[in-house]
Amino acid sequence: AMLGGYVTVLLMRQYGWPFFATLPAAFIAAAVLSVLLERTLYRRLYRASDLDQVLLTIGIVFVSVAVAAYLFGAVQQPVQLPPALRSSFNILGIHVGVYRLILIGIALAITVLVAAGLEFTRFGAQVRAAVDNERMARGLGIDVDRAFAATFALGSGLAGLGGALAIEIVGLDPSFAFTYL
Repeated sequence: AMLGGYVTVLLMRQYGWPFFATLPAAFIAAAVLSVLLERTLYRRLYRASDLDQVLLTIGIVFVSVAVAAYLFGAVQQPVQLPPALRSSFNILGIHVGVYRLILIGIALAITVLVAAGLEFTRFGAQVRAAVDNERMARGLGIDVDRAFAATFALGSGLAGLGGALAIEIVGLDPSFAFTYL
């Protein structure tokens, strides 16, 4: 999530990208990095204890915090949303921000798409089979390693997208990773 936020900040500030154009880049950056981490580090720990997996994750968080502090400093990294997203209106006396409504809509759409993808697609069936019985899935010809890597990338990409979308509400600084760990 922190990587997605920093990709958004970097693209908006350094390259003048509009906010919504940075969102796919935030998704892709997090997904690509996660594939590298999954292939090199996490895959070795799939059969390890939960404690080993948690310790690796916490170690990666510490490294990411240090890298973010080195590259961007320890200050908040604000973004400027388009004026239309900064507006608000009243519904029955309740002050509602347009951006928050858009976030709710995006979250609902992603939830429906992911649930439908896991339930009604061939890939979803492969993932479910690999999770339920990895040995049997391999015996049926399912590339379990690829299914796990793709699932890891999808989840991480969504986290990157969430981090990019959350900057306006929760802020972004190197401690972001500790806050939401």
